[in-house]
Amino acid sequence: MSRRKSIATRWFINSFSVVAVFLLVVNVSVYFALRYYYYGAVRQHLGTQANIVYGVLSYMEDYVPEIRRTIEEFDKKNHMELMAITADGRVDLTSGGFSPEEGYEMPDYERAKASDSRIADYVGFLPNSERYMAVTVMLSGEVYDAIRVVSSLDRVDMQIYTTTLIIAVLSAAIMLFVLFLGMYFIKSIVSPLRQIGNAAKRLAAGDFSDRVLLKKSDDEIGELCLIFNSMADDLENSEKIKNDFISSVSHELRTPLTAIRGWSETVLEVGSDEESRKTFEKGMNIIASETSRLSEMVEDLLDFSKMQSGRLKLQKSNMDVLAELADAVSIYAEKAKKEKINLTYSEPDFIAMIYGDKNRIRQVFINIIDNAVKYSAFPNGGGAVTVEAGIVEAIEMKLVITVSDNGRGISERDLPKVKARFFKANNSVRGSGIGLAVADEIIIMHEGTLLIDSVQGKGTTVKITLPAKVMKT
Repeated sequence: MSRRKSIATRWFINSFSVVAVFLLVVNVSVYFALRYYYYGAVRQHLGTQANIVYGVLSYMEDYVPEIRRTIEEFDKKNHMELMAITADGRVDLTSGGFSPEEGYEMPDYERAKASDSRIADYVGFLPNSERYMAVTVMLSGEVYDAIRVVSSLDRVDMQIYTTTLIIAVLSAAIMLFVLFLGMYFIKSIVSPLRQIGNAAKRLAAGDFSDRVLLKKSDDEIGELCLIFNSMADDLENSEKIKNDFISSVSHELRTPLTAIRGWSETVLEVGSDEESRKTFEKGMNIIASETSRLSEMVEDLLDFSKMQSGRLKLQKSNMDVLAELADAVSIYAEKAKKEKINLTYSEPDFIAMIYGDKNRIRQVFINIIDNAVKYSAFPNGGGAVTVEAGIVEAIEMKLVITVSDNGRGISERDLPKVKARFFKANNSVRGSGIGLAVADEIIIMHEGTLLIDSVQGKGTTVKITLPAKVMKT
């Protein structure tokens, strides 16, 4: 397994090292640019002095006395040295008064002799390691063969080194500043990321209470922390809802199972008299009712499992939506009557056709009406459930089905969560808490919408909108 690289390491390799190499290239380039510039200026200056002397001597037939006088009276001898070279390649006269040692090399003189331009320059070192530059101009004479101007480059080199050093110090300061700024910036990124990583590990271990603390949240890292905290809130809420769901489902399952078991034992012990027969019928009715209730819960759980895994499929065909709505209302008519709930439905004078799954659409209607009846059942009666169907014509025609009740309603805090999985606004009412989540998914799969509006203590209105083809009857 390869060693993990930190963000700081990757930044140092990918960014800081690039800056360092760039500044190094700049420093080297500046050094050579300065050297080229200053050496060029010295070369031009020496060449100018040599050409001035050559220009004066070129107009004289006998320039030997003039060469001596020019060299002896050379006014720039403090900065450069003027030499006269004889035809045999020996330095005969110098403005400094000192003759070079035996074996003194003059590459510029050799180059000038071989050059068509009859002028050449050379940069080298004296025996004392002093760098110098020399420019030689060839003469046309029998005694003296060339004029040579020589200057030390120590001051020029010092100027180049000083300027390069200043730029190098500035580059080092820039690198330190970039390093400090980069590490500070990386720390501002790494610190919250480490917090997120540690918090994520605790979340994975089942601790949903941890949150990432923020000093500021006006950048991408802050936004990431806010998203993480929001995710942690959702996970904590989902965990709570899941635990409540397990508790609720366990209770919902235990109640009918207890009833079925108890009445099964009772039925097995009944006799053959009239009273026993009534007890038998009552027990069988309760067993059938509770079995149906268990079956509905299992179907909800299976549908939810399919929805979560993406296996909830629709068997679509052309269908009459209002026919399924009427069937769903009729299923609850008798139950509403027993609960003293006024269930009203005025069948519209049109037929609404859609391409959908009639069993799933009926499942949605049954779930919505069942909830309306459950939450409108008061001990002394007085509950009311109204089912209506209408048409909305916008860009395309849509069927709107509204189920309203005057029941307990849903609190403003719980209303946004009623379609969430496992959520139950009222645990005292039977149900798995996933029916609305499945119903909403089914409507979405039919390209419709399911909206819920409610006021606690006044009632709830569920509005289902589906794209439909409407035909008048």
